[in-house]
Amino acid sequence: MNILYCSSEALPFAMSGGLGDVAGSLPKALVKAKVNCAVVMPLYGDIKPELREKMTYLTNFTVPVGWRSQYCGVFTAEAGGVTYYLLDNEYYFKRKGLYGFYDDGERFAFFSRAILEMLVHIDFAPDVLHANDWQTALVCVYLNLYYRHIDKFARIKTAFTIHNIQYQGKYGLELLEDVLSIGPENAHLVEYDGCVNYMKGAIECADKVTTVSPTYAYEIMDPWYSHGLDGLLREKAYKTCGILNGIDTVVYDPAADPLIAYHFDRDTFETGKARCKDDLREIFKLEKNGEPIVGMVTRLVSHKGLDLVRHVAEYIVLSGLQFVIVGNGDYMYESFFNELAAKYPGRVGVYIGFNPELAHKVYAGADMFLMPSKSEPCGLAQMVALRYGTIPIVRETGGLKDSITDSGDGQGNGFTFKGYNAHDMLDSCLRAKAGYDFPQGWKTLVRRAMDCDFSWKTSASSYIGLYTEMINLW
Repeated sequence: MNILYCSSEALPFAMSGGLGDVAGSLPKALVKAKVNCAVVMPLYGDIKPELREKMTYLTNFTVPVGWRSQYCGVFTAEAGGVTYYLLDNEYYFKRKGLYGFYDDGERFAFFSRAILEMLVHIDFAPDVLHANDWQTALVCVYLNLYYRHIDKFARIKTAFTIHNIQYQGKYGLELLEDVLSIGPENAHLVEYDGCVNYMKGAIECADKVTTVSPTYAYEIMDPWYSHGLDGLLREKAYKTCGILNGIDTVVYDPAADPLIAYHFDRDTFETGKARCKDDLREIFKLEKNGEPIVGMVTRLVSHKGLDLVRHVAEYIVLSGLQFVIVGNGDYMYESFFNELAAKYPGRVGVYIGFNPELAHKVYAGADMFLMPSKSEPCGLAQMVALRYGTIPIVRETGGLKDSITDSGDGQGNGFTFKGYNAHDMLDSCLRAKAGYDFPQGWKTLVRRAMDCDFSWKTSASSYIGLYTEMINLW
């Protein structure tokens, strides 16, 4: 079974969010399960020189982009047992950053077409092309429009994974012929609600559509979550399913993590977490007392539930909980948390920015981890928190609902709330505080949390089942 995993980012080469983490971990798990899986991604200018030095030039060709032909070079490298193909075009990809440019629509139309052109020129014949999010959505469209007549492409199946439906790749209709090379007779494949919608094209053309959690697959058929695509998704429900993401248990391993102050496992967590907690308090200048620490590592944007936190943050702090947050995003939230820290020195710690080392210290040193998301396709942070014995407090949505169950009956691994309501969230925080104040019960809960297995092994098995089903369709 040959799989080509198509992604606009992947560790260890480039990452801006959860997609990069998944694209760096799932293929590795598939290879470990004896599946021949390779990854294709852009050769960004930001890729570190030491990683570039390990790449080997393979070939080059031209790619049609509307009425133009653009150069594409192919470099290859290996990481974690996985072969990576990195597609080079300096005009499109030698920039500071991955996304957010005026011509992103053209850049990723080029990338999607280049993936298919690459297969004409290299010795790799995939059974399944697995595209991810809007940046590679056109792979599914272009395969059906322009490559099915070629023997190598005739039986290739396509899977498309929606990591976050909020970002769909929506552009003006003027791109159809000038950039996408799609004529009026095929415009219906990508046209939706008066514009070009890359994600719509993939949902229309892919053999299977997946999301990153079973609950999210159900939620996006509801207008509250779908950002306008619910009608189409209900129509395509027959080929849609959800598979929960996993985490890299080597990168996130409290028994060996080089970024934390003290190593521990489920049998030694009492000593280990206490030392990691002291380290976290030292970093953020928190009061050294017996109070639990609630941590957050998040993008500071509204759909992460920060309006709820903002509404009751002072209640949380004054209830006997210390609070630490690491992240960046909207200025409104950055300002709020900085002001909160200034008002409650010794009780609130804030770091504005993306800092992986500090994130690991929060996972290891906090007692609880807060994720009150308005929507959360999967979420990885709650799984990482469990791995470090840090008890999640989450809203029941998307992957949070699929991975965290309330411990109120003595069987769960965290604390949950259903409604998007600040006081429901506060109640869960107070229940967690009450649990922490009962040491023996809390130890049992932490051990139960650390016993949870959210490695990629289970998820990889589900994907292998999906690929096998697709290949056997005909």
